[in-house]
Amino acid sequence: MDKDNKLSNKTKKTYYGWTIVAVAALTLFFSGPGQTFSVSIFIDYYVETFGWGRTEVSSYYSMATLVAGFTLPLIGRAIDKNGQRKMVAFIAFALGMAALWMSFVRTPLMLIIGFFLLRLLGQGSMTLLPNTLVPAWFLRNRGKALSLMALGGVIGSAAIPPLNNYMLVNFGAAIAWRTWTALLLLIMIPVGWTFIRNRPEEKGLQPDGDTDDDIEQNRLRPAKKIQVSSYPWKLDEAMKTRAFWFLLLTMAIPSMINTGITFHIVSIIGEKGYSSAFAATVLSIVALSQFPMTFVAGFVVDNVKVHYVKGFNYILYLIVVVAVLIGKSPAMLIVYAVLHGVFMAFDSVSTGVIWPNYFGSANLGSIRSITMTSMVVGSALGPLPFGMAYDTFGGYSEILLIMMVFPVLGALASFASPAPKEPEQTEEEEV
Repeated sequence: MDKDNKLSNKTKKTYYGWTIVAVAALTLFFSGPGQTFSVSIFIDYYVETFGWGRTEVSSYYSMATLVAGFTLPLIGRAIDKNGQRKMVAFIAFALGMAALWMSFVRTPLMLIIGFFLLRLLGQGSMTLLPNTLVPAWFLRNRGKALSLMALGGVIGSAAIPPLNNYMLVNFGAAIAWRTWTALLLLIMIPVGWTFIRNRPEEKGLQPDGDTDDDIEQNRLRPAKKIQVSSYPWKLDEAMKTRAFWFLLLTMAIPSMINTGITFHIVSIIGEKGYSSAFAATVLSIVALSQFPMTFVAGFVVDNVKVHYVKGFNYILYLIVVVAVLIGKSPAMLIVYAVLHGVFMAFDSVSTGVIWPNYFGSANLGSIRSITMTSMVVGSALGPLPFGMAYDTFGGYSEILLIMMVFPVLGALASFASPAPKEPEQTEEEEV
């Protein structure tokens, strides 16, 4: 018996799922070139170099992001069909080519195409891939695994803005974009292809690295308050539940506000009297405060009903919007950045957990692609109203006041979204 226990413990210590988490974190990091925190560093360059208006560039970004969002379901179906291993190699290569394209941008049409490719392949696809991969490898430890995975995005959001700013100032935009092409081709593709396996069964394993004895012991333990669905929800079944639609709203809201603020962060900070370097620093502080809170969020969502976590997190988000509105001094802007990082940590982890917990992992690519569409569409709606507000009012106060309504809606939608009943358990599905 002791020998069997030692073997079981050894298996858990070396569970391949943690390798999957590490590669998934790397994938999130390499979504960076398509994320707004990366693109935002180049916006003033396009405005000043080519003489394009801020509203004009914002509209290009919003248009490209919107089209990318509605294209994402095709990526989700391709992931369900081909698996994450094949798709990560294909998408990383395509994103590298998109970054190369951005190094040659000279006309508005080229910029629109580049924005579309960055948003579809970076923000959308490279984020969708790890969020559909890791849940298949973990059930009991899903919150912990997703919080560790989220560190890849956190590190990216901390490191990439100042890195982009450094490359832009010292070497120019073309070199900055081509650097990302090289990194994607030389690092992400070989690492992803070598180490990713789509499901634990491909390695002869069970989720969490459990043995048959572990599964039986877990079955006999008292049920936890946290529901983890094992039912293979199909997309059409999920769409019949109230929770699905309310959670789509909670995906769109932070994406819209975050993208609007981050896209114009250099201008917002500049309006308060500070440089683009300080703007990049603010973005980095958001990420640095997000880093430790990601671990806290992973523990919380494994022990507290996740829709409660999201609801209270939206109350914090209201405070975040107020802070960026009234912040004038460096100290107040740093407070904004820290609070924003806390919100982002809990939002990222709770979002990563809630979809597989509610709707299972069997068809998660198709389901998450719709949720990612909601996120991307939300991000498309952010930059343009901020740009228009600046051109109309000469600042951002008015649009930030309007944006304060949305965290309240997000809190209400979250509190009203408990886990839906599985179709096999009830004849009347939620509407």
